[in-house]
Amino acid sequence: MSDAREIAATGPVSATPTFVALQRRGVIAIPADIRKRHHLDEPGAQLEVVERPDGVIELRPQLPHPAEQQWFWTERWQAMEREADQDVAAGRVQTHESADEFLTHLDTLGNSS
Repeated sequence: MSDAREIAATGPVSATPTFVALQRRGVIAIPADIRKRHHLDEPGAQLEVVERPDGVIELRPQLPHPAEQQWFWTERWQAMEREADQDVAAGRVQTHESADEFLTHLDTLGNSS
């Protein structure tokens, strides 16, 4: 799926603008080729609506996460992911040549407390 920032940086995919009518209650129909290109025909697909300061209204495709992956996308887990990324970037990591070496290292950490 295309990222909205990529489209904004490179311009629209189609050189010809597509116009859609605004129906009652604010309903619009996204053309089929665009829905297919961005997988918006998949169950649970949503559009994020962003109103920019310059008055442009952006529709950003969003696909839901599979139920078995929801835990990964919780705020708590994402905070831990960011913390791990910071540790890696700062060099606060260790590598081990084998599983036994790793387990020995864990044992030394457990014994040091």
